[in-house]
Amino acid sequence: MENLFVLEDIHNIGEDYDRTLLEWFKNFDAAWPSLRAKYGDAFYRRWKYYLLVCAGAFRSRSQQLYQIVMTRPGTSAPRGRRGF
Repeated sequence: MENLFVLEDIHNIGEDYDRTLLEWFKNFDAAWPSLRAKYGDAFYRRWKYYLLVCAGAFRSRSQQLYQIVMTRPGTSAPRGRRGF
């Protein structure tokens, strides 16, 4: 990244990500009746496990996710960052 980009901001969004995963599961679960015949119950169990275990990992803060904003040298700072 050095000499290629300017680090403008780094933010840990892991604290909020468990809610995102729970919403994804809620949507997946609601859509499941129309998907079941195509994908089968084993697929449902795997995705349910994956989404809910990941949500638990983010909620317990044993997993993190970072949003990184970078710009190229010589370009303006992203909107919202000017004046800081």
